[in-house]
Amino acid sequence: MHRINSTLVGASGEYHVLSQLLRRGWIAIPAPDWAQDMDILVTDENSEKLCAIKVKTRRDIERDKGWHMKPKHETMVADDLFYILVDVGRQPSDPTVSYILPSNVVADCIRNTHRVWLDTPGKAGRPHKDSNVRRLLPDYSSIKPSTEEGRDTIDQYSFGWLEPWRENWSVLGLPEADGF
Repeated sequence: MHRINSTLVGASGEYHVLSQLLRRGWIAIPAPDWAQDMDILVTDENSEKLCAIKVKTRRDIERDKGWHMKPKHETMVADDLFYILVDVGRQPSDPTVSYILPSNVVADCIRNTHRVWLDTPGKAGRPHKDSNVRRLLPDYSSIKPSTEEGRDTIDQYSFGWLEPWRENWSVLGLPEADGF
């Protein structure tokens, strides 16, 4: 079996999100290619609220089960910007799961956990080196901070912290239609 191209994985997540938005009676369209910080624009039928959505998609092939992020995601915060983290599983027959988060929650998580990771010694006590890679994880408990503040941060993002956001489409603040 061959490995699926990451561009196809990303597109599958975006189309999944588009489908979910449309099924709820919302008007959703892909953002233009040059709109780097958003993938989908969505509004309700009466255009009372407009949201920008950034979709991050992962397959269950990474050891940490996280989503790729960048330093810019530590500061990308707006009331009308949301992230939808899509987990398409390992096989095409696996269920697809979405986590809908406000941008401030994502920014806080990425910024705070990365800071703790940098402050936590790595192998043989060596300091971690900063890079342009960030990971949004469903469980940060593998990080073992040496300070109480660091432990409190990691505890906040331990196993299960994403569950309130799982399939919680109401986070977008758009009125759902009665049925599909």
